Amino acid sequence: MFTMGRFLLDAVEATGAPVPDPGTASENVSAFWTTVKQTAVTYGGRILGAIVLLIVGSLVIKALTKGLNKMIDKTKMDTAAKKILEKVLKGLLYVILILTAVGILGVDMSSIIAILASCGLAVGLALQGALANLAGGIMILIFKPFKLGDYVVGAGSEGVVKDISIFYTTLLTLDNKKVLIPNGDLMNATVTNYTAEEIRRVDVDYKITNDANAEEVKRVLLEACAATEGVLADPAPFARMSNVDDDTYIFTVRGWTLTANYWDTYFNLVEKCSKALQDNGIDDPEERIVVRLQKED
Repeated sequence: MFTMGRFLLDAVEATGAPVPDPGTASENVSAFWTTVKQTAVTYGGRILGAIVLLIVGSLVIKALTKGLNKMIDKTKMDTAAKKILEKVLKGLLYVILILTAVGILGVDMSSIIAILASCGLAVGLALQGALANLAGGIMILIFKPFKLGDYVVGAGSEGVVKDISIFYTTLLTLDNKKVLIPNGDLMNATVTNYTAEEIRRVDVDYKITNDANAEEVKRVLLEACAATEGVLADPAPFARMSNVDDDTYIFTVRGWTLTANYWDTYFNLVEKCSKALQDNGIDDPEERIVVRLQKED
């Protein structure tokens, strides 16, 4: 055994490598355990405190979010908006908890905040379009400029609102085409909601030849408007001359109707007034051919 050990030492010396000193190795191990003990004494309490904080903090956050969810559920906020708000609040609470635990460990918070800010800036630049749509979706769900079933015009499109999601609003056009509008564009555009109010006004213009009796035309149109199915008696119907164009009078007819009946009332009004003018012999200038004779000298 001694001969084998002596042989190994001779082999190590032959390679030129330093021969380890048994005393030095023992001192290194002792120094290592001393360092471990000092680290445990110095940071053990902090680590234990951070672990306890994370456990207790998680329980507190669960209790807080449960209470906040009950408060949010009592509001008239949209269901999707409620879920988003709940998740955002929960996420913020956990971020605060983790940062507090890291601070207990003695880590420099300014460095962590700087890193988080840099990461947030990079992610924000990369996803600025998606984030704009997300913010727009949240604003639409919270403030409700329109709801499902409304007929709206905005961002270059129009139709009935079929769905409002986080990133897109879906419209169905009158010819049954589905249009998806990014919520960011929709929130930055002027949106006209045609079905927001209970009643709407129907406006129709008629061209009348200038040789017609204006009072007679007004009477005929007003009676036809009042007799049109769907036109409300209050507010009262309206029929007046609104413009004069060369040899043509322009008469405007206005009648109020329920928003849900708008298009039926519009077509009924056009048919009723046109027939009334025809039955009373009142001409449309576009149907009249004017012939002028000029004498030769």
